[in-house]
This record gives sequence, structure tokens and C-alpha cells, in this order.
Amino acid sequence: MRTFVLPLVLLSATTLAQDVYVKVDPSGHGGITSTTDYTTLQQALDHAPEAPHGRTVIEIVPGTYHERINVTRNHPRITLLGLGKDPSEVVITASQNAKSAGGTFFTATAEIDGDSFEADNVTFENTAGPTGQAVAAAVRSDRAIFKRCRFLGDQDTLFADFGRQYYVDSYIAGGTDFIFGNATAVFDRSELHEIRNGFLTAQSRTSPEQPTGYVIDHSRVTNDSVPLSADDKRTRFSLGRPWRAYSRVVVMNTELPADLNPEGWSIWNKNDPTPKAFYAEYNNFDPGWLPKQRVAWSHQLTSKEAEAFSTQNFLRGEDHWDPIAEAAKLP
Repeated sequence: MRTFVLPLVLLSATTLAQDVYVKVDPSGHGGITSTTDYTTLQQALDHAPEAPHGRTVIEIVPGTYHERINVTRNHPRITLLGLGKDPSEVVITASQNAKSAGGTFFTATAEIDGDSFEADNVTFENTAGPTGQAVAAAVRSDRAIFKRCRFLGDQDTLFADFGRQYYVDSYIAGGTDFIFGNATAVFDRSELHEIRNGFLTAQSRTSPEQPTGYVIDHSRVTNDSVPLSADDKRTRFSLGRPWRAYSRVVVMNTELPADLNPEGWSIWNKNDPTPKAFYAEYNNFDPGWLPKQRVAWSHQLTSKEAEAFSTQNFLRGEDHWDPIAEAAKLP
């Protein structure tokens, strides 16, 4: 009996991971029945064809998009790609605050829950101003990357709450607790801008076993607050305060301004004089780098200790995710 051997056809990784590209243009003629063109971001998020093994890339023409968007859990591998010359040309904006929306967690201009989300060259904005909590972006996406993005708000600008998140070459501005939540996040080569004398971070790790926390590395902290003299008793801004008991923030290789509170870190309230929070620094510089004046319960890391908080180590996880390599693939 003759034996027949069927040829094994191997599909290349490129074939399996084919991306789908669609465009958002408010002046276009697309709509919910289109497969390539849409007039709003949410139309594209809801109706763009799915890339089963690749990414759905939503190219956004320059403009100001007055809408609130929701990237749901069942839409992973979404990329928002701004087509402007810089992120100021593609702005997603709304103005909900906690009072108008019924609570902080309903205020987000962009709610991002789908895993492996990416955004490049886009601004996320909440224009509610100093009216209480008002989130520009709420991110609960594992393996999320934001490259050349801006996050603009006042109180609670960026809710970095769940999953591993990488922010690179980006700009985040706010007044009080403007980066908050319990994600495992790295802010690399970015600018964190304090618009008044408040707190940069309010990280919310709830136990020492959790791998979560924020790392600010090779970045700049800047501020708009009025310069204070050495003997001025007014409150200066701080690097963070613990929203939950085991809050963790590490600031490394970062430029710190003269108007930073010399103590560096703050307690949450008067009933918590020696927090369990892990607040640490390594190799910072410029006038705000005053390690001998930091609060006694903060830490100064050795170079070996700091290695654990490098982007590669802190975000690797069990799947050995390499966010630096993934971010390099974006335009």
C-alpha cells in the first residue's frame, strides 16, 4: 500500500499577526457600516474589523475630538495613532468631574480596559479644572504602552490602576494626586508637571506582596507653582502620598526642581505619621535632590537595589514582556 504524506503548510508569524488599519476623520464619509473609515473614535472602537492575531490600528487625523471613549475588555490589541506632527494636534477631550459624573471613577475622558493597548502621538484631556476629581485617562490594561502622549488635567489626571503599563517620551500634568491607582507602571523619559503645590502620585498598593507600584526613571519633574524662598512656610509640592497603606513609588535618574518639598514625600493624614509606604530614590539630580532632608521613612537605594526597578525588570512579568522593544515598533 502506498503511503501519502500531506505537506505541512506553515503560516509565517507575519501572516498570523496581520494588522488591520482604519482611519478616523470627522470630515469623512464613513460610519458604523464602514470597515475602513469612521467619523468618531468610538465608532472606530466599536465597529472596526477585528485583527484576530494582530492589532487594530486606528489612525486619527489631526483635530480636537470632543468625546469620551471606552476601550472595552473584549477589544484587546488596539492602537490609537495620532497623525499630527506632535500630540497637541490630536486631542481627545471632555470635562466631567466627580460631582457631575456621580463619582471619580465615572469621570474619565478615556477608559481603557482592553489588554495590550497602545497609543502614540495623542493627547488625553479633562478640562474640568480645579473642581475636584476629574480623570483624563483611566487605564486598566495589561501590557499597555503610551508613547509621545500627553495627559492633561488637574486632580486625578491619570488613573493608572491595573496591569503593566509603560509611558515613554510623554507629558503628564496635574495638581493633586495626578497619577494614582495600583498599576505596575514605569514613566520613562517623560515630564511630570505640577501645576500647583499638590502631590504628583497617590499610588495604592494594598499589601507588600503585590508587585505593583510606580517607577519614574530618566525623567523630569517640573512645576508652575510660585517659587518659594528657603524660609517660606507655605506648602511646597511633594513626589507623592500613600493613597493605600503599602503605596510604592521609586524615582530614579530624574531631574527635580528647587520648589520640591525637601522632605520629598508626604503622609496621607495626621493619623499616619510613619507610613508603611515604600518611597525611594536613586541618583536624582538638580536643586530638588536633597537626600539628607528626606522624610526618615523613605529610602535611598544602592545601585544594586535600583536594578530591580529598571523597566526591563519591573515590567517583565511571567511572560517576559519587553515594553521597550514593543514601543520601538511604534512610529
